[in-house]
Amino acid sequence: MADFASHIPPVANGSYPLRAGNLVRPLIDGERAFGRICAAIEAARHSVWVTVAFLAPDFAMPGNHGTLFDVLDRAGARGLDVRAIFWRPPADNEWAAFAFWGSSEHREMLHARKSRFRARWDGAGNTICLHQKSWLVDAGQPSEIAFVGGMNLNPKSVAVPGHADGSWHDVYAEIIGPAATDVHHNFVQRWNEASERLLDDGSWGHDGKDDLAFPARLSATKGTVTVQMQRTIDAGRYSDGSPSPQAAAFAIAGGERSIFTQYLQAIGAAKRAIYIENQFVSAPEIAAALDDALTRGVDVVVLVPAEPDKGVRAARAKPERRAFFDQLAALDRHQRFALCGIAAPDGAQRRSNIYIHGKVMLVDDAWATIGSCNLHANSLFQQTELNASFWDAPTVRALRCDLFAEHLHRDTSAMDDRTALELYRQIAQQNRRRRDAGDFDWQGLAFRLDAARYGE
Repeated sequence: MADFASHIPPVANGSYPLRAGNLVRPLIDGERAFGRICAAIEAARHSVWVTVAFLAPDFAMPGNHGTLFDVLDRAGARGLDVRAIFWRPPADNEWAAFAFWGSSEHREMLHARKSRFRARWDGAGNTICLHQKSWLVDAGQPSEIAFVGGMNLNPKSVAVPGHADGSWHDVYAEIIGPAATDVHHNFVQRWNEASERLLDDGSWGHDGKDDLAFPARLSATKGTVTVQMQRTIDAGRYSDGSPSPQAAAFAIAGGERSIFTQYLQAIGAAKRAIYIENQFVSAPEIAAALDDALTRGVDVVVLVPAEPDKGVRAARAKPERRAFFDQLAALDRHQRFALCGIAAPDGAQRRSNIYIHGKVMLVDDAWATIGSCNLHANSLFQQTELNASFWDAPTVRALRCDLFAEHLHRDTSAMDDRTALELYRQIAQQNRRRRDAGDFDWQGLAFRLDAARYGE
């Protein structure tokens, strides 16, 4: 384990240890994130590997880079080793229309394109999503770059937040250094044991027996940030526990819950401020930990979709979920708490909500996590997820300032974390009053939500 001194403890029971010596660049929203990913792919010398959960049929990369398949085919035409792992939901799953699950039409499209990249499909045989969204350029080479986050390959992901265009707000992390080796290890573990790989329609561009070797050495030091890659892996999904370089063996056959553990440890260790962005916040364990933090005087702001997903509305109607919504309402009774959404101007006298799709938490301007994991039971305990947690005050503080500049239209760089969260709550409350009065001339985008009625 890397040298470590922080009041926020890392996870001790997971596949990957702390890795010192990384460069981490948070990439806010799709225009910036996918633009940077495309630039890295264009500069790649050896390989491009990607894990895909959702892919909308009309998705195109920003900057005239074309579709995902245009990007992969161009890389393959240059002689690079190009591989993709696609999630395969059941064909009758409601999300199958937004997944490239290897249907006959999908395969005919690849054939018509003469696509030569290699693909494998990985599925759970039920509604559990294999939800990782990662990119790895030049795996194991000096030019290696990893990208980890939650952005789907969806047109709404590359719209520009702050405009009334149905945009989604999200975050990716670019990682260069030893922690990228663990992204490499994760890809190999998934590739080699992808559930559909030996089926006639479970692979593309190879015979399904083209396994990869696990990385044998750590990538070189590239920066000063300490990172730990963390995952959700369901029990029984993968069996080969070959460790990542300089990591202890981990019994992956039993599953992994290191993201959940890290969330609880970070919230439990917080001294000053917790800022969360998440598409779903419906885990009772997370709500209880936030209540404990608020009780001991920590400031908390939670940013969620102002118009929640239909699953949240369905959960509110279930008697067995009543206890969680009571927990959420109880958080709102704390003076230092706010549940918020964001909305952009849409004409002179209205605003349109921006959908929060990110999976981010910042604690005490000292630690942050960015990844694919939502704060609900599926993501925390069953789905295949990948997060990057990092300990570096300058990087975390800069991320906080960038996010708040987007949401508040205010520079908080001269403020400490607690003062900045207090400002966030004040502006969000003022904007809520204006909204209720029919006045949409706001400061920034953020407005307060009523936690007791969220999801009604």
